[in-house]
Amino acid sequence: MLYEEILTKAGLTTDQSKTYEVLLKNGVLPASKIALKVGLKRGLGYRVIEQLVTMGLVEKIDKKVALFAPNHPSKLTEMIQKKTGELKATESTLSGTLGPMISDYNMTMGKPNVRFFEGEEGIKKVLEDSLYSKEEILSYADITSIVKYIPKINEWYVEQRKRKGVKKRGILLETPESKKILSNYNKDVTDTRTIKLDTSPFQSIVQIYDGKVSHISLTDEVMIGIIIEDESLYKMQKALFEFTWSNANVISTNIKSTEGDEVAEADGAEK
Repeated sequence: MLYEEILTKAGLTTDQSKTYEVLLKNGVLPASKIALKVGLKRGLGYRVIEQLVTMGLVEKIDKKVALFAPNHPSKLTEMIQKKTGELKATESTLSGTLGPMISDYNMTMGKPNVRFFEGEEGIKKVLEDSLYSKEEILSYADITSIVKYIPKINEWYVEQRKRKGVKKRGILLETPESKKILSNYNKDVTDTRTIKLDTSPFQSIVQIYDGKVSHISLTDEVMIGIIIEDESLYKMQKALFEFTWSNANVISTNIKSTEGDEVAEADGAEK
């Protein structure tokens, strides 16, 4: 049976696969005989053997003439598991930098971009994108929905913004619930104002930053997020926000909860 194909799929080069297979089928050999059986020049054969030693697939036996023996094939599983772990770590790192990379690409190529996300993990990714903002985030938010649907994600998001120093200005509907939550808020990284409208909670979040507008919908039926990268849309939404902000109600630092309950933490209303 030839092992070369499966060994190559496991991550070995063709020469490494042939060399390891020769050792599996012939046992302990000096480097010169290994190179001869594999069909490699002696110098290249030595380099390939040393690579396999470094990978833990081959053991060097120090004699007057160095000998080499194959290690147990289970080492291949260990090698694959290690690579899988490294790939997962790389994927996690890439996830954090993909947003800025896409933004740079779109700005260079002049292409608008729309990305859709679903579920709690999707919402977290939408919020995570704004953590790389080079400017202050502008936001409309429904605190009631945040506390109801994504309290843990929001706690994580607030802590990340504090750690990175990403500031935000937020506009909220003035409701008994928002007053209760805002009673213990501070302005470490968030400045919040309220507006009075005769309407039910919006069950959504809008964030404006770095040429982007993100939308998050939070209901019993739907939990989705959208990030739109478009300079014209961004400029329009930013202008509308600034107009609304200038006419919104400044929150008094003396606001107290009439309920006397412990106040939940929400973005734009942090403890």
